[in-house]
Amino acid sequence: MKPNFTLRLRVFNLNCWGIPYLSKHRADRVKRLGDFLNLESFDLALLEEVWSEQDFQYLRQKLLPTYPAAHYFRSGIIGSGLCVFSKHSIQEFTQHVFTLNGYPYMLHAEYNRQKDIYLAHRVAQAWELAQFIHHTSKKADVVLLCGDLNLHPKDLGCRLLKEWTGLHDAYLETRDFKGSEEGCTMVPKNCYVKQQDLGPFPLGIRIDYVLYKAVSGLYISCKTLKTTTGHDPYSGPPFSDHEALMATLCVRHSPPQHNPSPTHGPAESSPLTSVLREAWAEVDQGMAQARWWATVAGYAIGLGLLLLALLCALAAGGWIREAALLLWTPSVGLVLGAGAFYLFHVQEAKSLCKTRTELQHVLGRAREAQDLGPESQPALLLGQQEGDRVEEQ
Repeated sequence: MKPNFTLRLRVFNLNCWGIPYLSKHRADRVKRLGDFLNLESFDLALLEEVWSEQDFQYLRQKLLPTYPAAHYFRSGIIGSGLCVFSKHSIQEFTQHVFTLNGYPYMLHAEYNRQKDIYLAHRVAQAWELAQFIHHTSKKADVVLLCGDLNLHPKDLGCRLLKEWTGLHDAYLETRDFKGSEEGCTMVPKNCYVKQQDLGPFPLGIRIDYVLYKAVSGLYISCKTLKTTTGHDPYSGPPFSDHEALMATLCVRHSPPQHNPSPTHGPAESSPLTSVLREAWAEVDQGMAQARWWATVAGYAIGLGLLLLALLCALAAGGWIREAALLLWTPSVGLVLGAGAFYLFHVQEAKSLCKTRTELQHVLGRAREAQDLGPESQPALLLGQQEGDRVEEQ
């Protein structure tokens, strides 16, 4: 880029709700989405929940003249549902699979806000995503994170993600917003959204995001952000049960004259320390619960083995042989089921323990940075980055 040159980047994001045989009017919605993307000619179109590879291939052929570069992230039994279409060539791509449960390619959905049994998992996944961005973006010019994060703006996972990575929320930063009230991306006006999907938020929820930051001496801002409002941009039926996001980002070498707040690196502010402490406590509680369930499963395995031994003894001695044989199958089922339950929760506890250890380390560095003051923060950040490299090796 030449000095004082501004690059405009138009980004489209949508959770397509493309579940074969279950999502309503899927074929028609995919066709209309392809027509719209061709007409608008975005720089990047980022789609989630394209679960059918046939849908991707259809879009690939339809969008080829406008978006010559495309990639579908194939992984696992049912795939990831993620794909990208670009007007510009894609230099490299990679895929990261979450360690903990839920969909392995996206943050775990929230099924019950009042009693969120997956909260520790979603916090751990948010931290894992934040760490991935932190470690892979050091040599980047610009970082974009777009998609359905299954997180409300004030949720712990969302705050942790933004504080640690320094990503900016396009909805909060844009100069010009047009769309749903408060930027909601699931709204009651959408004919595919049921009221129970919104839970205690009858006016809608915001769980889809365009997040961004500049890394290597560049400045990035969001000029405009639009969302659909329960129907497609031309007042037709909606593309999905989620609303689409359309952002216009501006990248330039030098920041504008008004001296904006800088993009924070990790470990330098009290909000970061606070959210790290909150995340550590939540993950610690989840780890304790996982260990408790693993212990319960261990006792169930012991009980099942004891029953099997007793049944074998009864059958060998001729005592109530028929009853012993009848109880053999449920006893084996108990041992196998409890064994699977035990392995699941042991793996869960170890994964949460890993996250807790990382959070503890970063929290310690953040406290040091606060205690020593701003002048010592750069040295501590450099030490943190070197420590990260050592841990990776």
